[in-house]
Amino acid sequence: MKLNEIQDLIKFVAKSGVSEVELETKDVKIIIKTPAGKKEQVYIQSAQPTFQTSAPAVQQVSAPVAESKAPEVKVEKGDDESKYITVKSPMIGTFYRSSSPDKPSFVNVGDDVATGKVICIIEAMKLFNEIESEVKGKIVKVLVNDATPVEYDQPLFLVDPS
Repeated sequence: MKLNEIQDLIKFVAKSGVSEVELETKDVKIIIKTPAGKKEQVYIQSAQPTFQTSAPAVQQVSAPVAESKAPEVKVEKGDDESKYITVKSPMIGTFYRSSSPDKPSFVNVGDDVATGKVICIIEAMKLFNEIESEVKGKIVKVLVNDATPVEYDQPLFLVDPS
């Protein structure tokens, strides 16, 4: 894999908002991790040693990463839903209303939410990303069924800010 292809992959991962990507071919293994901080860590392991050693060469590269995008909030323009705010998915993945099947949902219709409260989880590539509310208000409607796939920017909840 060429250096510019690796850099393009790093940029793509940074824009996608996922926390970890692992790519392995017969010659190269690349792991890109985004920790809680602002830098991405890239580990490249070659199957063929770069130097005359018996162990594979491992190289660590740090590249800046875009800040993780918070759920987008937008006012709906429907007739009777015009006063509600739509909380949208910040990423592609599987939507979960609770942390496990035997646990209660993070939020239900009628619950009050505050800014920063976890409202759901979206699993992307075996990583569970907690989605926090960007608005204060009351949950009016849950727009997605539990354990179903969601797209980027797909509406998840309607929130009444009043």
